[in-house]
Amino acid sequence: MVKLRALCSALLIALAALGIASPVIIDGKRQLIVWGLSLGPDTKGFEAVVHAFEQAHPDVKVRILSMGAGGMNPQKQMTAIVGGTPPDVIQQDRFSMSDWASRGAFMPLDDLIARDRGKDPDCPVREQYYPAAWSETMYDGKVYGIPLGADDRVLYWNKAMFRAKAAQLRAAGLDPDRPPRTWSEVTAYNKVLVEFKPDGTLKQAGFMPNFGNSWFYLFAFENDAKFMSDDGRRCTLDTPEAEEALQFMTDCYGQVGGYEQARAFEAGFGVRQLGGFYSGRVAMKIDGDWSLGDMSRYAPSLDIGTAPPPVPDDRYNHKGRFANTTDTFVTWMGGFSQVIPRGARNVEDAWAFIKFVCSTRGRLIECEAQRSWDQSLGRTFISREWGNREANEEVFRRYAPADKKFRDAVASHIALMPAARIRSPTFVGQLLWDQHVLAMDKALRKELTPKEALQAGQATVQRELDAFYSQNNYPIVDLRIPALGFAVLCLAGAGFLVVWYARKRLGSLARYEARWGFFLVSPWVFGFLVLTLGPMLASLFFSFTRYNVLSPPRWVGGANYAEMVTSDRATFLKAFSNALYFAGLGVPLSLVTGLGIALLLNSAVRGMRFYRTFFYMPSIVPTTASAVLWAWLLAPDAAKGLLNAAWMHTIKPWLGAAPPGWVTSEAWAKDSLILMGMWGAGSGMILWLAGLKGVPTQLYEASALDGATPKQQFWRITMPQLSPIVFFNLIVGVIGAMQEFDRVYVMKPDEGTVGPADSLLMPVYHLFTNGFSFFKMGYASALAWVIFLVILTLTFIQFKLAPRWVHYEAER
Repeated sequence: MVKLRALCSALLIALAALGIASPVIIDGKRQLIVWGLSLGPDTKGFEAVVHAFEQAHPDVKVRILSMGAGGMNPQKQMTAIVGGTPPDVIQQDRFSMSDWASRGAFMPLDDLIARDRGKDPDCPVREQYYPAAWSETMYDGKVYGIPLGADDRVLYWNKAMFRAKAAQLRAAGLDPDRPPRTWSEVTAYNKVLVEFKPDGTLKQAGFMPNFGNSWFYLFAFENDAKFMSDDGRRCTLDTPEAEEALQFMTDCYGQVGGYEQARAFEAGFGVRQLGGFYSGRVAMKIDGDWSLGDMSRYAPSLDIGTAPPPVPDDRYNHKGRFANTTDTFVTWMGGFSQVIPRGARNVEDAWAFIKFVCSTRGRLIECEAQRSWDQSLGRTFISREWGNREANEEVFRRYAPADKKFRDAVASHIALMPAARIRSPTFVGQLLWDQHVLAMDKALRKELTPKEALQAGQATVQRELDAFYSQNNYPIVDLRIPALGFAVLCLAGAGFLVVWYARKRLGSLARYEARWGFFLVSPWVFGFLVLTLGPMLASLFFSFTRYNVLSPPRWVGGANYAEMVTSDRATFLKAFSNALYFAGLGVPLSLVTGLGIALLLNSAVRGMRFYRTFFYMPSIVPTTASAVLWAWLLAPDAAKGLLNAAWMHTIKPWLGAAPPGWVTSEAWAKDSLILMGMWGAGSGMILWLAGLKGVPTQLYEASALDGATPKQQFWRITMPQLSPIVFFNLIVGVIGAMQEFDRVYVMKPDEGTVGPADSLLMPVYHLFTNGFSFFKMGYASALAWVIFLVILTLTFIQFKLAPRWVHYEAER
């Protein structure tokens, strides 16, 4: 009976995926699928909310999955919505909601709110929420989500570090009993609090602008900069206000030895946002309320204070353009919301769930359960912030921490919520965020001036805005036409085979064998047409369209290919130059390493099987696990990174050279990937070893009799015999280098950039980002074909050159 019920359940889910059953019902309960939430030891409160909802709705079963944009990159969310099998509820990062809503991915909630307003006490209404949190859920005048969490930023300062420098601070005219309030005070405090080691590396920092979670957005907002025009049609990233804010960040990093040294310093903290602060290595940071839970758990005795983030001097003194401002201090807010995707099968239950979860009642249930759980483990319960203003105030009244420093910190966050700014709700929100981070990165590394960096970012975003607003100039393509063309092509091929078969003069036995041959290869042929040739031709077609997957494609001709050599030329060339560097240096080094290992292992000594296994094992380690391991090994701080710890005790005493920054350094990032590739050289070693075993021993014996030295034997006998293996490994290595993705995806240390100054950006990663982050699937398809053509060209060149140096046994 149990097996039968499980089979029926699986059948119902499969039917739902085909759109036949809606909603899914298992054991008499409607299944409510929620994506983007990860449950664990620290989510007992939310589990209690779900349980309470199920008790209030006994005919509903909630299924939580950590998928969608709340828990991972959005590719599965996109494919689920397009495929007609979306979940019922998604926890969505609010700043990206406009991206999805503009493409019709989410269902507007205005009608549901209007229907239940005044009738259901849990129905969310705008007045209950902070204006910033609510407005971030809106696009084109409609509400697409209900805010759940909301996090603003405050300044945390280590009072003990201030007291330790009290005399110096007073000598500089600064008060050691309070944190800085203005940008000029920040630089003044920072100058006193910073300390360097004898070797010039950073020992202690006062303030590093992007340590914690402030980003360039915060400082720009404090200076009243706007990144988008009011009508949403123009990107205004490049303004005097934004330039001044970015220059302030650059000056602060100059005080601590530069941005790259600061990033290397941070990399040794373990938990970057918290470790350096509670260990007494950074005196101040701007961060969200999430850090309070970790602080109470891992550093409960830390003497901290909180205050509003420092603002420009004119804002604090109400001078100049800030003379009439009502907000002396400014913060910025992020967070998640609950949305209903397009095509959800269980809208009413989804709406009931969202109302309950986001209500004050739901928040109180969560806090009560989470507090009980934390107390059972001996932890201090500190509630997170909510977008619901009423819930925030009631939770603080009931559950404010007993410890004064933590209670004051929570109060600081709540007090600043009304002054919070948000990232511009726009359909280019993800692109704008990435360009703002890239501009910040280039300016802080002094590759560009703040103005030049902001101009470049603004131009990139504006091109996408212009393309969106001009898309009506391009015709919508009926996808049935290319699909019909592909079907006709397949039928024509089948018809050709039938005609060929009919005209072929074959005996009865040959015809019998031919029919069975066609029958047996038909599954492969069908799979090739549907899963290989079909998608390839589809990507070729989409490469001539503007297509975001969620909306019909529009024919743009060669515009995508033109974009690569015009507006996207710098990024396009950066990706391919990185890949060519990786191939040009990494592939030869991997070949030499593999051959060297094979030569060492090509001998009959005791324990050789163990050595061969030992050298081969790294090649079977999953790429993700290997990348995580190497991220730890290559940590630039000697206290954490094993390689740099060894460097400090070996190379530095002899040569005096400081250890490299590895993935946090633009100069060393690609070399870090190459080093990882050499570690996995054992896979090629197997081929080298097989080739060495195949070299006839009589050739060595004859050459030895003629007086050949080992060096001459290697170059005149071994290498010519191994040339086919060199050729094969070279072809495979270059193709692999051009397709590098997994390790970059795991190891990229920066948000918004792919390594320092995009030093780890590879063509496939550029394709992935355009397709699944920026919804530019047409451009991503064009990139795929360019990558294919580049690989094809490089392979063709290698084959053309091969006869000059590759020698096969059959040719002798």
